[in-house]
Amino acid sequence: MPVPPIDLSGLAAFAEVARLKSFTHAAAQLHVSPSALSHAIRRLEEKLGVKLVSRTTRSVAATEAGRRLLDSLDPALADIAAGIENLNVYRERPAGRVRLSAPRIPATTLIAPRLAALRRDYPDILVELSVEGGLIDIVAGGFDAGVRTGELIARDMISVRIGPDERMAVVGAPAYLADHRAPTSPDALSEHHCIGYRYITSGDIHRWPFERDGRAVSVAIDPVFLTNDAELMIDAALGGVGLSYAIRSQVEHHLASGRLVAVLEDWCPVRAGTYLYYPSRRQTTPAFAAVIDALRYRQ
Repeated sequence: MPVPPIDLSGLAAFAEVARLKSFTHAAAQLHVSPSALSHAIRRLEEKLGVKLVSRTTRSVAATEAGRRLLDSLDPALADIAAGIENLNVYRERPAGRVRLSAPRIPATTLIAPRLAALRRDYPDILVELSVEGGLIDIVAGGFDAGVRTGELIARDMISVRIGPDERMAVVGAPAYLADHRAPTSPDALSEHHCIGYRYITSGDIHRWPFERDGRAVSVAIDPVFLTNDAELMIDAALGGVGLSYAIRSQVEHHLASGRLVAVLEDWCPVRAGTYLYYPSRRQTTPAFAAVIDALRYRQ
């Protein structure tokens, strides 16, 4: 039985719902009402004669048939979007939306400060920045690019450095260190109150890496406070909760003012720089190329 002609917008609507697992969020992305989006998905299901989305009061998820359709649609929709964006070469200046996913610290320190210049030079480019606490699949999430530290970039991705290498630091408040002798080696951290970071994606607690004279160690701390927010870890250290592991540049002003004190300085390593990354198969549109150039790290 031949399948009746399908409206491309209906397929795109289904793909957005399946990726975001939410009619509300997908409707916001597509600038339609949730009810209109729901009707569009039902019409698509009726035309195809198969259920694509399973709906409950608490969740929305693609059915097995829906997942198979989404696997086929994603590359095709990406090619169509790229083809449309490539029409920008005929414009006087790049235009379009570029979606990025980044952790909070690089989002606030590396990306946000460069948005004003990007906006000035390319007023027709819309940057959508999603701040994520864990490692995500940027392709499945519909992002043009993601942001990670260098050692976490997959081999099948193209990466562009957007930030310098960063020295790490272990810091504590003077009041805390007045009551607890400063550690002289990583092993001594077992005697201290430590503030831990839990990765959202894996659920693992961050091990504190150290290095000196060619010797590298990774310490599994026993945290007295645990969070998934790096800035909150610094706040906890300022409040005297204990020692925190942080990017040195993020606490430099607290060190200068004396609100925090650095310990184990000769053990703290330099972390690989921060990179923008995207799939090697992705076509670089004029708008995306402009964003890459604006974020590129220049020494």
